[in-house]
Amino acid sequence: MPLSEYYTHLFGFRWIIKPLLFALPLLLLAGCTLFIPKEAGIGDVVEWNDLPGWEKDKHAESWPALLSQCSKLATKQANWGILCEKAALFKEPTDEEARTFFETHFLPHEVVGKGGNSEGLITGYYEPTLFGSMQPDKRYAYPIYSRPDSLLVIELSDLFPNLKGKRVRGRIIGNKVVPYFDRSEIDGPEQPLKGNELLWIDDPYGSFFLQIQGSGRINMPDGSQVGVGYADQNGHRYFAIGKKLIELGELTREEVSLFTIRQWLKVHPDKAMNLLNQNPSYVFFVLNEDVQAGPRGSLNVPLTAERSAAVDRSVIPLGTPMWLSSTLPGNEAHPYQRLIFAQDTGGAITGPVRADLFFGHGERAEQLAGTMKKTGRLFALLPKKLVY
Repeated sequence: MPLSEYYTHLFGFRWIIKPLLFALPLLLLAGCTLFIPKEAGIGDVVEWNDLPGWEKDKHAESWPALLSQCSKLATKQANWGILCEKAALFKEPTDEEARTFFETHFLPHEVVGKGGNSEGLITGYYEPTLFGSMQPDKRYAYPIYSRPDSLLVIELSDLFPNLKGKRVRGRIIGNKVVPYFDRSEIDGPEQPLKGNELLWIDDPYGSFFLQIQGSGRINMPDGSQVGVGYADQNGHRYFAIGKKLIELGELTREEVSLFTIRQWLKVHPDKAMNLLNQNPSYVFFVLNEDVQAGPRGSLNVPLTAERSAAVDRSVIPLGTPMWLSSTLPGNEAHPYQRLIFAQDTGGAITGPVRADLFFGHGERAEQLAGTMKKTGRLFALLPKKLVY
């Protein structure tokens, strides 16, 4: 290329690029709304056909879970009072009748995660069965504690109204409130809760996993069975020991499950207590002699297998019906889609698109809960503003 043509090409090109570079920020600013992610939480209303598999669920199976929570919600919210009156008219609805009820009285909203992500983590929990006794001996040597009287719960809203629903836990020493005992202290040699045992079990790690699940069934020496349910918690933040095993290189993220963690503890008894103490959170229990009624969640209604779930109540109000779209471990080729209810909470359940599905009790429940770690989508079904 001749030198004169080169400079003409070069400077001509620059005069084209320069105004484009000047205008580019303005263009991006003008169109920035196209790139702003949706705000995390319960989002916009969507159509019913936007819920994957909505038409295929057996909606009538969700009816007991709906009716069970009416006693709690009907007196608290006017809309729920009307909804529960109408729901009570259907004792045993067909799938079509149940589906029509939800489509008539609710509006589906997409639940959006951080950065506008529509997918989040779906895990599971269950009601384990342990072997225990009301009296300790050589076999039954590991305590499950009831709620101690020394545990102090302070409702912050009593002091600061804008902190409604927030609370702290601790104990009193002299004229000061200090943090309550953590796991290493409670299970340590000082045994600060000695005398506060609810019962004893024969599994050294059984109490730890029972606390993660929040409830369980205890087979007694005489052949009877009692239930234990959540009573309170020591106020310390939950930490997943599976995460610690990943950090130590003992397990990969894909390998972590209830079963691999349990096996690691058995193989490394000399390191087990140190690992367990990485999670300072500690749960206390209460006896539930009506085992068949099932455990109760944070909404204080019996949990329904594969229809009740724990959520972050700061994002999704307790009692909210939700549509779940995910898969089950070992059956990834088939979608797992169903109507569930936000009836519980958990220390590890935080964030918008996050749910911990209750699988019930038994071997299948244990297997699913122990390995459930799938991505999924959630849709919140919010009551319409009813006027009658």
